[in-house]
Amino acid sequence: MNDVVVFSGSAHMDLARRICSHLGVRLSPVEIKRFSNDCLQAQLLANCRKQDVYLIQPLVPPTQEHLMELLLMIDAARGASAGQITVVMPHYAYARSDKKDASRISLGGRLVADLIKTAGADRVLTMALHAPQVHGFFSMPVDHLTAIGVLADHFRGTDLRDSIVVSPDLGNAKVATLFARLLGLPVAAGAKQRVADDRVIIDSIVGDVRGRRAIILDDEIATGGSMVELIDRLRDEGATGASVVCTHGLFAGKAVERLRGHPWVTEVVTTDTVPRPADWPELRTISVAQLFAEAISRIHHGRSVSSLFEGVDPAYAPPQARLPFETTV
Repeated sequence: MNDVVVFSGSAHMDLARRICSHLGVRLSPVEIKRFSNDCLQAQLLANCRKQDVYLIQPLVPPTQEHLMELLLMIDAARGASAGQITVVMPHYAYARSDKKDASRISLGGRLVADLIKTAGADRVLTMALHAPQVHGFFSMPVDHLTAIGVLADHFRGTDLRDSIVVSPDLGNAKVATLFARLLGLPVAAGAKQRVADDRVIIDSIVGDVRGRRAIILDDEIATGGSMVELIDRLRDEGATGASVVCTHGLFAGKAVERLRGHPWVTEVVTTDTVPRPADWPELRTISVAQLFAEAISRIHHGRSVSSLFEGVDPAYAPPQARLPFETTV
């Protein structure tokens, strides 16, 4: 890995350090300056010429600041004659802007993908995009990782009798079904109608949850409004309790207050794709740093990344392999 250079923006330095620790490389420094006119400037403080460069930056709040940092770092690496530039973006916030669901509305997911390409990136490494079509917004190679293997490992050591996996909506039911299959559990789903960014209506539950503990799996939790609505409906349908599981635990707005103090929630489990809230010590965070490090190593050496998910994602075969690691932070 001598010709690998890793930089990080300010979005999630802890994750970048953990990835570098697993890779056995040093995290190279970046200087981000803000001028008096509020413009940003990024300077990479390590040699990039002909090197394999990785820029780690999840798009988390303040999202626009971190996006601009990322674009400037890509531009700096291109100007420094980097051999290959890979954007390591564990969370792609604009993935939720993926469809024309109103007249004269922007498609931010595609626009930001175009910006990343125009800035000079050669490849993107990300995790749990909001919808499959977002992958196609990028006009460059995209390695799309999943955390459901390491999340399933967390539950394998627990009592799963009378448990059921629940998807918050029918759109996420395929991933929830795969998660349920890994745990040998049945699956149910909520019929969700979104009426605002932080408000949804759950019309019904598809599946029998009566007398069962729900393991609710979602790709992202922002304000927690959808999750609380689903939990209340599950309680009405006779479920006995809930574990809440997600890949991207943003927990913005009142999310911590809503979930931490909810009497029906037994645990909340997430990964470290985004920084964890400082005021929630009970939150269970499973690190995906080793998974990202292994993917970076495979990209650098020209080996298959998809083989990491044999047996985890049915798009990859054969089905024998499993994700062998879980690291808790």
